[in-house]
Amino acid sequence: TYSTEFRIDTANLVIKQGYTIREACEATGVGPTAIRRWVTQLRQEFEGITPSANAITPEQKRIQELEAQIKKIEWEKDIL
Repeated sequence: TYSTEFRIDTANLVIKQGYTIREACEATGVGPTAIRRWVTQLRQEFEGITPSANAITPEQKRIQELEAQIKKIEWEKDIL
């Protein structure tokens, strides 16, 4: 597995620095499928879309944590 920072940096090679997927693969040694997934996820998170998988940006991670807390509170409320 790769660190969150590495995934963000790799996706930003494509998003912000204009690398192609192939160039990013050669630069990092990561396969194209993983890089495409990271690029797609990072673009979505920049647009404010919370992913169903683990988020990679700090903002979306926080949103996921808060959603989990809300779900737990609602579950506890239903029990009462």
